[in-house]
Amino acid sequence: MGDRKLFGGGRSRLDYILLGAMVALVLLGALCIMSAVNSISWANPVVRTHCIALPVGAFAFFIGWSFNYQIYDEQWKALYMFILLLLVGVLLFGSYQRGSRSWFVLPFFSMQPSEICRVCTILVAAAFLDRRGRRIREVTSVFWLCLLLLPIFGLIMMQPDFSSVVVTLPALLVLLYCTGVNVFYLGLIALFAGVAGFFTISWTYIYLHPDTLSYPLVQVFHGLSHNGWYIAGFATAVIVLGYVAWWLFRQFRIYLPSAYFVLATLMVLAGLFGGIFVEHQMKPHQRKRVEAFLAPRSDPQGAGYNILQAQIAMGAGGIMGKGLFSGTQSRLGFVPERHTDFILAVVGEELGLWGTLCVLGLYFLILWRIIGVAYASGDRYGYLVCAGIFGMFFTYMLINYGMLIGIVPVAGIPLPFISYGGSNLVASLWALGVVQSVYARRLRA
Repeated sequence: MGDRKLFGGGRSRLDYILLGAMVALVLLGALCIMSAVNSISWANPVVRTHCIALPVGAFAFFIGWSFNYQIYDEQWKALYMFILLLLVGVLLFGSYQRGSRSWFVLPFFSMQPSEICRVCTILVAAAFLDRRGRRIREVTSVFWLCLLLLPIFGLIMMQPDFSSVVVTLPALLVLLYCTGVNVFYLGLIALFAGVAGFFTISWTYIYLHPDTLSYPLVQVFHGLSHNGWYIAGFATAVIVLGYVAWWLFRQFRIYLPSAYFVLATLMVLAGLFGGIFVEHQMKPHQRKRVEAFLAPRSDPQGAGYNILQAQIAMGAGGIMGKGLFSGTQSRLGFVPERHTDFILAVVGEELGLWGTLCVLGLYFLILWRIIGVAYASGDRYGYLVCAGIFGMFFTYMLINYGMLIGIVPVAGIPLPFISYGGSNLVASLWALGVVQSVYARRLRA
């Protein structure tokens, strides 16, 4: 009986469309990675690591599919403790690379715990929200979820690993939306992220262009990042404006709950402090990424080099591309990080516009099937898990394609199944295995 509960019983069938799209992306990714590193001296370690990650990822997919996904619902507290132990462990024993302590370096390969923790966080959040039932529309549901996830995000930011937060937060917003949370509360979260992002980007621009500090208003604005008196003054102004907004709404007989104005005020202040925290945690290379996003052509040999060279490579491929292992921009080393962050530049140069559209189409096929599995799931938890995983993959896709056309900053985020990255590949395959587990048990009550 215990084995049946663990492995699920019922109809253990696969969604072959989802499986086919996944396998096609993995195979295409392996070819693009080998092409991207074929001309560099350290190609062998990259290929070897990827060859290790492929069978491990296949095993993770099998585990995700075979195990009954409801076990994560029942054991969500143990899963939560597992996340915290992994993140604390990497802070204590992890290797310091590229300005962050995010990796466990093992004898034959390295592991990035935040990739596994991202999927686990979705499973934990889905279990928590599933238990809220009809109380989900109450503000306390969002509050307790934020309190539950705060240690996870805090530990990730201590590494620091901003890219993990960038991918995980939108996935959780999709999850919240699908649970039926009041849209106003989602707007509050978006307000917090927008305010924090505004301050972070603005202060980074000032940091990279110190000549702007000659303007008194810019000096005051920059002082919000470190001067206690300026921070206190800003907080007072926000509170007063919140009260004035409430009073004006009352005068026009728009009777919104007073709590809405209080929460909006608190979110603006929280956004300020979030921006201050990020400002003091950002590394110089992360500031350069923001500069490249704001004005890539202002420094074509410096901050904007990566994105401009990637776009040149994409354009050089034309409609049909130059053919696999025939790209010049990537193989001659003009495109940096071509096997990880900018793997799409290799796809665009060697397979052309049709190749990038093919990759995009396969991703849309995966997203479409995840939606289908969510609607066919046998319980609410399965539906929520699929919603969170959908949000995760959609964010990955949006950021990677957005980086190439310049609508989002370069964030150091791989494209699952296509980019090189063993931890990301294993975590992504496990996530789709969990979706397949929901599909296999979709008729269960």
